[in-house]
Amino acid sequence: MIGIDDTNRAYIHLTGYLDEETGERYRRFEALFAQGLQPGPDVDWREYGHWAQLKLSLGRDGGHDHDERVLRLIRTVAERDIDWTPGDARLLVHRAQEMVNGGHTRYEEIFRIPFAAARRFGFQERREIIGWLRVPPLRPPFRMAVWDARAGQVREALSEQLDELLVEPAEHGPTGVVRNIIWEGDPFARLLAEEYGPRLADPAVLPLLRHWNTARSTRPSAKWLRTAKALLTPGTVDLVREILTRLAAHRERKITRSSDDHEWRETVFLHERTILPMRGVIWTCEVIEERWVTSLLGDVALNCGTGSNGMGSTCRSERLTNTAVGALARRGGMAAIVPLARVQAKVRARSVLKNVARTLDEVAAQAGLTREQLMDRTVPAFGLGPDGVREERIGDYLVRLCADGPALRFVNPSGRTVKSAPQAIRKDPALVELRITLKELRQALAAERFRLEQALIKERGWSWQEVTEFFLDHPVTGRYARALVWQVSPDSAGLPVRTEAGWELSDPQGHRVRPDPDTPVGLWHPIHATADEVRTWRDHLLEHMIRQPYKQVFREVYLLTPAEERARTHSARFSGHVLRYGQAKTLLNQRGWTGLSIGHWDYECGGDQGEAVRELSGWRARWGMHVVGDPAADGWDTASFCATEEITFHRAGPGELSGHDSASDRVALVEVPPLVLSEVLRDADLAVGVASLGLDQRAVAGHEDYWRSSGFGELTETARTRRDALARLLPRLRITDRAELTDRFLRVRGDLRTYKIHLGSGNILMEPNDAYLCVVPGHDRDAASVFLPFEEESGMLSVILSKAFLLAADTAITDPSITRQLGG
Repeated sequence: MIGIDDTNRAYIHLTGYLDEETGERYRRFEALFAQGLQPGPDVDWREYGHWAQLKLSLGRDGGHDHDERVLRLIRTVAERDIDWTPGDARLLVHRAQEMVNGGHTRYEEIFRIPFAAARRFGFQERREIIGWLRVPPLRPPFRMAVWDARAGQVREALSEQLDELLVEPAEHGPTGVVRNIIWEGDPFARLLAEEYGPRLADPAVLPLLRHWNTARSTRPSAKWLRTAKALLTPGTVDLVREILTRLAAHRERKITRSSDDHEWRETVFLHERTILPMRGVIWTCEVIEERWVTSLLGDVALNCGTGSNGMGSTCRSERLTNTAVGALARRGGMAAIVPLARVQAKVRARSVLKNVARTLDEVAAQAGLTREQLMDRTVPAFGLGPDGVREERIGDYLVRLCADGPALRFVNPSGRTVKSAPQAIRKDPALVELRITLKELRQALAAERFRLEQALIKERGWSWQEVTEFFLDHPVTGRYARALVWQVSPDSAGLPVRTEAGWELSDPQGHRVRPDPDTPVGLWHPIHATADEVRTWRDHLLEHMIRQPYKQVFREVYLLTPAEERARTHSARFSGHVLRYGQAKTLLNQRGWTGLSIGHWDYECGGDQGEAVRELSGWRARWGMHVVGDPAADGWDTASFCATEEITFHRAGPGELSGHDSASDRVALVEVPPLVLSEVLRDADLAVGVASLGLDQRAVAGHEDYWRSSGFGELTETARTRRDALARLLPRLRITDRAELTDRFLRVRGDLRTYKIHLGSGNILMEPNDAYLCVVPGHDRDAASVFLPFEEESGMLSVILSKAFLLAADTAITDPSITRQLGG
């Protein structure tokens, strides 16, 4: 390598060190320039142009006294047709910026060659190369702090040239007009320009688009909102709704980037420049008084607030998530509580959760309540009656909005219920309104189911008066609350029963109690019950066909084992499993775990090592994981597979940061409350049960031993609970004479073979030689009709039942992928 001061000390700070070949060429250029000679015909004009740009440097102290010969050199190079690459243009712009930072003031000359290089490319490439000169980035990097102090002078001096380079001409039409404002750095911006260009470029709408593009702060000023309101028209209100609906459904895309001879794939959600007008669109919702606004803002916050591919503790766009949450908070009112509760239940990014919690706490404080009490009191009823049904007459039809489903049901004039909306009323505004309400009802039901399960885990308590008023009598929450077991005292628990005198609690033996209004009540948890009590409740649910919204009576319980007592400060019960990282992370995030981020990056600093963290009732659990295997799951080098490690517990004092725990802070497992220990281990079991490679032989290259041991091994607590449920269900099934339970399998006798379905993984072995049978789970009508005592979304119990019904009638199977295996 050669020191550049061997050629010219004035620009050493711009290049540092050059390779010997380039340094030699630069010395020849210097010698020719000193003699007043032009380069020969074999000169590399790109190289010569870079050197010429460097000649403008007056050193670190800058100035404006350039040699006239240097200025002529710059103009000669700029006027020449040189085959610049985008990489050349970026480097030239960067060096020009560094000169400005150093105090150089001949802006037009400094940027003459960079602008000539940029002029060779299309408008989008120009914007990527020099667009930030005209419009500063949303979040300038630290290194631009010095530049920012002089940027205004540069923009003023070069404004005409920048406009000529960056502003598309009128002949490019509406699409070009929109691109001039929002650019097209990502697929969503391209959609806005191409699909919405004619509407956005309309003279009546264009001022509002320009206004959206000024949304640079974290929240709108009163003046900004007044301007937005003045620019709104009925047509732009519809446009706002359409754009935000598209944003709520938008997903990250793979796009190809290139630089000179290098090309790569990159995952992009929204470019920095696209976020700017989208923030303006969201702010505009604060001055729109329409029914759809609150729900749609919640949809936007949820989509932008979940991580890449809809999972993770990071956001697709944290700024837009917080923008939508802020808009909901400022709209205020009880209607904002449900979408905020949805965000709180699904999004795991700490900054967003703090924002939501702060908003809910502020609303609660104004009402003199805690956040939980506020949530209890603000669940919308959607006009439903006590039976969970709302009826409206639309034309000649009776339309029922039902919490059961939930669904819209249509009754024709003859009294017959039809499945879909009749043609005569499909466009009726009243039906449009009901469809919006149905969507909100579905969202509210999902949030209430989640909230009731969290209340069980966190052992919340209420008075009996609060339970009856805000839970049992509520047409939405009551749909779930009335199927749960409530605990009045250690010796008294029951299912709600409505009587003429009010609500009572009934136990499996039919004994009833009517608590006093002030009696403390909580949700019953099997961790505090005896084995006989749990068995009795399970039999009772099946006998009376009571379906719970989540596993309460059939909930798995994880007690401390002798091995864990010996280990003292860690549980290795779920270590050593190989999981699909994305699936495991998604499930854990949904259940309140945060912090897990591992992948094929920076191994020296531990990028392949990480922990999932869960805080519960003043305790913090940590579950270690590390990357295994080579393939990356996405363009971010995220791990495809991970291996699980031990779980530890720590005390989580108020205000503590989850990153402050150390090995010395570990708490002995005997000190952890049984319910906290059980729920943490249950989450781990669920993650293993959903994401383990033991579930699918097709994805286990290199992990065959693990697949066999996990896919057919001893049952975990979740699988044992599944076995217990099956033991109660089998006598009720049509295939009861063809099925029997063993310690680990549901054994099903077909006409061709006998099959063993593992109760943990759902994997199938065929007798007599235990040959593996691959069956992709599908929908089975018989299995779908089986009553389950708890709601289970695509759960393993449903999968096992579906496979059992299929294999019991194996002679009727026509799928060649299965029949080929049966023939073997």
